[in-house]
Parts: sequence; C-alpha cells; structure tokens
Amino acid sequence: MNELKKEKSKILRVAMIGMLCALAYIAVAFGRIPVVLFLKYDPKDVIIALGGLSLGPAAAALISLIVSFLEMITISEDGVIGFLMNVISTCSFACIASIIYKKKHDFKGAVLGLFSGWLSMIILMILWNWIITPLYMGIPRSAVVDLLIPAFLPFNFVKGGLNMSLTLILYKPIMLALRRSHLPIFDNVELSELSSAPLNKSPRFRFKAIFAALPILAVSVVVMIWLMTNS
Repeated sequence: MNELKKEKSKILRVAMIGMLCALAYIAVAFGRIPVVLFLKYDPKDVIIALGGLSLGPAAAALISLIVSFLEMITISEDGVIGFLMNVISTCSFACIASIIYKKKHDFKGAVLGLFSGWLSMIILMILWNWIITPLYMGIPRSAVVDLLIPAFLPFNFVKGGLNMSLTLILYKPIMLALRRSHLPIFDNVELSELSSAPLNKSPRFRFKAIFAALPILAVSVVVMIWLMTNS
C-alpha cells in the first residue's frame, strides 16, 4: 500500500510539474509586456516560484530549464544566450526563494525567501548585462554601463517586485486548493488550521501576504509605467 501511494505521489508530482511548465510557457507566449529598450516583462517567474514554494527548489530549477528551452526553440530570437539568461534570472529568484522557505516554513520565511530571490536576481542580472551584453550585441561596455542605472537596474527592480508581490498574493489560496486535491506538496504551514478551514475563508497568512505585497506591487507598477513612458 505504501509503495502504491509513493508511486501515485510521483505521478502526481510529475503531472503538476508538467502543468506548471505549460502555464509558464503560456505566460511567456502571451503575457510579455515591453517595458524599456528590448526588455520585456512576463509573469512566468511567478508560476515557477509557486512551483518552487510548493514542490521545492529542484522542481523550480527543472521547470525553469524546460520553459526556457521551449522558449528558445519557439518564440525567442536570442538563442543560447537568451536561454542562459532566462535560467539564471528565474533560478536566482525562484530557487533561492524556495530554498529559504523550505528551511523557514512560515510567513516570515516566505517573505525573506522572495525578497532574497528578488535581490539576487537584480545583482546577477546587472552582472550578466555588464559582462555578456557587450559580447553578445557587439557594443562597447561603456555603452552598457551607461544603461545600467536608467534601464537594467529599474527593470529588474520592477520585474522582481511584481514577481514577489504576485507570488505572495497567490501562494496560499493555491496551496489551499491543492491540499484539498491531495496533491504531493510539502507545504505544512498551519496544517491543522488549513485542513479544517473552508476555501472561502482565508487564514492569517493570506491577509499578511496581501498587506505585505500591495505596497511592493504599487511601487513596481508605478516604476514600470515611468519606464514605459520615458523609454
């Protein structure tokens, strides 16, 4: 019986990863928003982060690799460089967030993990653009440096802020629904409360998440609009 449950759990886990890959790819294909220069925002990192928080960092990395590869061979014009950039950007956010949340499995851990992922993504993307963009686009490094503050830094601030706030808002309602479906998720925060609470009644985690996410979301949207109108 235990072996049967383990096998069923593995199958459901694979199915959930496949579903998240499909949703993330749809987000890339139909949800891209031009922000500044050639930089576009899409919400795929939110979906991948949700997968990481619910299934662990390895799942987040796997989803990132699959979706980035599909993007490279279908809709992206950036080839291998774009693939690597997508993987580094997504994993720096989603994997770091899920690693921290797995170790500190509560609201503070979720906020700390997502904020750390946001900060890591900004730092790595600034370094990536400083090192790789001149080689890839054939432009002087000084020209890229001139764009770091007015373009690359605020774009990644906006991207990370939107990803963090949307993940915080969506995570707990989705986990409630998944628990009712008996899917193999490791989330056990406030398990006794969640297992008995009806889906239309949100636990304190959700209210805290919305309260923390809304200011970040508002600032990110304002900065994104400013970038779009001044680019």
